[in-house]
Amino acid sequence: MKYLIIGLGNIGAEYASTRHNIGFMILDKLAQEETISFGSERYADVARLRKRGKQFILVKPTTYMNLSGKAVAYWMQKENIPIEHLLVVVDDVALPLGAIRIRPKGGDGGHNGLISIIDTINSDNFTRLRFGIGSNFPKGFQVEYVLGKWTEDELKILEPRIKIASEAILHFGIHGLENTMTAYSKK
Repeated sequence: MKYLIIGLGNIGAEYASTRHNIGFMILDKLAQEETISFGSERYADVARLRKRGKQFILVKPTTYMNLSGKAVAYWMQKENIPIEHLLVVVDDVALPLGAIRIRPKGGDGGHNGLISIIDTINSDNFTRLRFGIGSNFPKGFQVEYVLGKWTEDELKILEPRIKIASEAILHFGIHGLENTMTAYSKK
């Protein structure tokens, strides 16, 4: 059984360690914990992992956030992944810093990566792991905030939360969505 795990972010040094790249950071943590590495493939950096008879295809789109749907559609088709085995890891300003919420479907919340995915695959019926990045910005400065670098204080809070989020990804594939929502949405 295969699972497609999409970590949203933007490629390039100028976006490394930004709030908008938490999806990349979580997938990087999972790869580090499992001692696997990413390689450059079509539309994405990809790593593969087997755990308890399940195959996880970790994908960090190289299409930039606003075109994430292109990579998602390609990898769903290439690997023949049903939508119920798709998990998208995304930053969320509506959640407090480090909060983790796992949902079976939903709207785009104004997030350009989710807008692109929903428009491209023509469905919002896919699982999301929403990771809170907080909303500590003045009105009108959301773009600067999400594209801004993490502070040292934020990173101290984030490190254990990123590890928990990476564990939740494996739990989703091994134990299912309902069990994962119960186990991780309150952590």
